Amino acid sequence: MVAKSNKVVRGVAVLAVVGAMACTQIIRNHGYMPPSEDLSMVLVGVDTRETVSLTIGPPTSGGILDDSGFYYVSSKFRHFGAMAPEEIEREVLAIYFDATGVVSNIERFGLQDGNVIVLSRRVTDNKVRDSSFVRQLLGSFGQVNASDFLGEN
Repeated sequence: MVAKSNKVVRGVAVLAVVGAMACTQIIRNHGYMPPSEDLSMVLVGVDTRETVSLTIGPPTSGGILDDSGFYYVSSKFRHFGAMAPEEIEREVLAIYFDATGVVSNIERFGLQDGNVIVLSRRVTDNKVRDSSFVRQLLGSFGQVNASDFLGEN
């Protein structure tokens, strides 16, 4: 009789541990975001496409139509039990180049409380370039329409 109750106790203990593990959240990071220390070595008006790639690594994506910039995208997902993964954070680093291939602007975008925000910006002129690719990257987060926050073309 004692042996049978020990098996039941062990079985309940195993189920409790498995149940607790199933309810633990798991955070997964996707993409690549260069560290701030490395990014600070990229100089606006000085560095080129080649030196940027050597300094902080190749981009996640490049300018699609006009080869205008490098884009680094990083996302954080939360997995909780059997529920679908939920994206809880996204950050986009956009490095723009002028016609000669020299860095003209560095911007870091993020999402906070459902709003697209500029986390940092370093430019050589005061004209802000069209960020339609960044709008697409950030706009796919939940129900956020990035054009509402970044303005129209």
